[in-house]
Amino acid sequence: MNDNTFNFNTKLSSPLANDSLAAQSIWFTTIDVNEADEPMLPPLLQEAFRQWELEASGIALFQTGEFSLYSKEGALIASAGTQAAAAADERNAAVQSALEGAAAAGTVFRSEAGPASATAVPIFRRTGSGLFGYFTYASVNGIDDSGTSAEACSLHFRSCFYRTFESIFVQDLMIQHKRSEQEAKRRDALFLSARRLYNGIDVASVLTEMLYSLEQLYPDAEIHLYLSQDHLHGDPRVKPLLFKSSEQDLVAKAFMECTPVSEKDRYGMTRIAVPMAGKQGAYGVLCMSIDGGKWDESNMPAFVMLADTAGTAFENAKLYEQSNLLINELRLINELTKRLNQSLKTREIFQFAGKELLRIFHADYCCLLQLNKAKDQFSVMSSNFPDIESEKFSPEYGFCGIVYRTKEPLIISDYWHTRVVTSKLMDDTGSRSLIAAPILVNGEVVGVILLTNKAPNFFSYENYKLLQVMCTHIGLAVTNASLLSEVRRMVITDNLTGLHARHYLNEQIQSRQRKDPSGSLILVDIDYFKRVNDTYGHLVGDQILVQVSRIIHSAIRNGDIAARWGGEEIAIYLPGIRTEQALRIAERIRERVEAETNPVVTVSCGVSEWTFDSEKISVESLFYRADMALYEAKNGGRNRIALG
Repeated sequence: MNDNTFNFNTKLSSPLANDSLAAQSIWFTTIDVNEADEPMLPPLLQEAFRQWELEASGIALFQTGEFSLYSKEGALIASAGTQAAAAADERNAAVQSALEGAAAAGTVFRSEAGPASATAVPIFRRTGSGLFGYFTYASVNGIDDSGTSAEACSLHFRSCFYRTFESIFVQDLMIQHKRSEQEAKRRDALFLSARRLYNGIDVASVLTEMLYSLEQLYPDAEIHLYLSQDHLHGDPRVKPLLFKSSEQDLVAKAFMECTPVSEKDRYGMTRIAVPMAGKQGAYGVLCMSIDGGKWDESNMPAFVMLADTAGTAFENAKLYEQSNLLINELRLINELTKRLNQSLKTREIFQFAGKELLRIFHADYCCLLQLNKAKDQFSVMSSNFPDIESEKFSPEYGFCGIVYRTKEPLIISDYWHTRVVTSKLMDDTGSRSLIAAPILVNGEVVGVILLTNKAPNFFSYENYKLLQVMCTHIGLAVTNASLLSEVRRMVITDNLTGLHARHYLNEQIQSRQRKDPSGSLILVDIDYFKRVNDTYGHLVGDQILVQVSRIIHSAIRNGDIAARWGGEEIAIYLPGIRTEQALRIAERIRERVEAETNPVVTVSCGVSEWTFDSEKISVESLFYRADMALYEAKNGGRNRIALG
């Protein structure tokens, strides 16, 4: 196309702003058609012919003949008049002559037969010499004006043609200008929307802004966002991304292929699904349903750009939230660890951890269980559900059994719909959501934590990971408490007999004397113990000590304290016991030692007591009197009991 021609298939973007109508007429009146436009000329020629007919219908020639318009190939395009039937052959002959002749500007072709005649005038472009049609007049009145009238009418038609052509051209320019303005407004709106999206620092504000922007840009559309993320949002247009629903096949396809997808249903509605993706992956799918008549494919790039911008903003907001979450988690872990390490008893650790976990995870119920390896069962150490506080569970039972076997955390979204095992905690509390994690020490499960909530899908994957980390610190605290307990046990326990150490017994008697009304002390000495060592050896002597210690331990109460006093002597303190009962206990021990030891040995016992009314209350005084009584029993023949 040269500078003076116009191609209908080409969209011009020449600006009209600030141009006067006079200035416009100067440049667009030189625009012309070219060969590329010829397939689109017939409708334009028909419209121009109708315009010419309206303007020229008053001339007399319409009554005596027929005006016709032919393409340059000789195809009839349009006709007007009332008397052309008789001259049809002449008209066709004139056109045929024009086709066969070398048509040039100013050439008129005629055909006559008796009174009938026809004239064909070639129509040329206004720039150059391109031919684009023939204007004919067929008459039956025999009037011969040598084509002058037909030529004048053809020039009039040519003027109507270019006027129509220019009108369409100007209309096209106005449409393009309007589209340019709309596109500029849309670009501005997209720019503002993108800026607001990037300014959003939390996921909720990003989603709200995105939905608002789409609503403004496409007011006639129905918008939905399908999210694959674990994110709750109050807007009903935000829905979870599922892969089982047939109505979401388009959405699933857009998400899986990470590319825009569109379809048109039988009702004329266009449905578009565009993935909302960031640098790390797709987070959801934006879906829009709109009347097909109101949707233009040229809108697709803007829709895709907004989805991409929203995806990046969503990703940034998600990363920001995750960083804040990690900071909060580290703060929680640090605080929990510090406070856990302040507790030196295992039960206190479990009880404190239970309270903190309820608060941190906003759970309805919490249950912490500890594994008793000796009895091969889990014991509830802490729970805010009283009905299970004293329960014992097999390592194969329920969710604690799954965690024990797998050594892995567990998350249940809805227990009512996925009842993989039976759980007393879940059933009795009416809970539906659960997260559980093992408490590991040296790679072995020593306990299990269960957190539940009555609402389904309550716990998130972040909760699941956080509980796993916290269990590690709880496990360390339990380990430290167990080690401390073992160290204390070793400090206050005699390694050979398993009885308490002497200093521990002294401390306990002093403590009891400050709050108890009375107490008794029994000193037990194995008779002729040196002879046993000399006869059987020290190994057997140690076995005798162990046997006697076991007999004593089984003969006293849990609250009584037995300690190795030194060598073959054992001291037993009986809180709240008076002399009469202490003598019976000593006698029971004496009888059982003589009956149950192998080789057989006997013991001598010295018994003393103190009461709140005693003149001198002290550990030393109590031991002195018991020691004197023991000395008396030995001097009296051994295997007997004396009271001091």
